[in-house]
Amino acid sequence: MSNYLLNGKLTAKQGQQGELAKILIEASRIVSTAKGCRLYVIGRAPDDRCSVYITEIWDSKEDHDQSLKVEGVRELIAKAMPLLDGPPAKGQELEILGGAGI
Repeated sequence: MSNYLLNGKLTAKQGQQGELAKILIEASRIVSTAKGCRLYVIGRAPDDRCSVYITEIWDSKEDHDQSLKVEGVRELIAKAMPLLDGPPAKGQELEILGGAGI
């Protein structure tokens, strides 16, 4: 498989998880139309009131990198940054071994 899988976790300042999630969901709507996007989902853990998780599958890392140039994405990143409790950590890049729907 040559797809690109990225798991990320963003930690919001206290009380900002919901607003951060809204921004990321809006971003998912924008990048879901980008070339090579197979999956872009936002989640949270029931026992964690600060973190928001992002799971992305792309045809390639290059397609993922290009998605950051899609109109509106940079604006949403700028909107999300003040809500974060520190700089975002690098996402975890994983090798896809298989599975349904890919």
